[in-house]
Amino acid sequence: MPLPSVPAGKRVLIVDASADARDVLRTALARRGVETYAARGPRDGLDLLLRCRPVVVVLDLDLPAPDAAARTVLEDALAQQPAALVVLSDPAAAPMAINHHLVRKPYHYAPLIRKIEQLIEHAAHVEP
Repeated sequence: MPLPSVPAGKRVLIVDASADARDVLRTALARRGVETYAARGPRDGLDLLLRCRPVVVVLDLDLPAPDAAARTVLEDALAQQPAALVVLSDPAAAPMAINHHLVRKPYHYAPLIRKIEQLIEHAAHVEP
């Protein structure tokens, strides 16, 4: 399926096992003109990461990962991602490859969305 034509700087990928969290973030970001892609796990997240080339990735590392290899590949890909926002219960548990922005659970949506918007804005100034 071909991707819609949207500016790459306005693409966000959300990888979260919680359908509610994905829906809230997608709705709030869509209202701000951001194209969002959502995956419930690492395998789908990796596929979307490679296909849609988001400028920001929101990754819940507390998600269940029955396929450890897919999660490892996704984490490696995110290590090279210009802007990744990692959400987890214990920031000390973040993989060493992930040295991006960390958000501790439980979180409030408004500050999380503001942080995503800041990362999008920052990326717009960094892109050639």
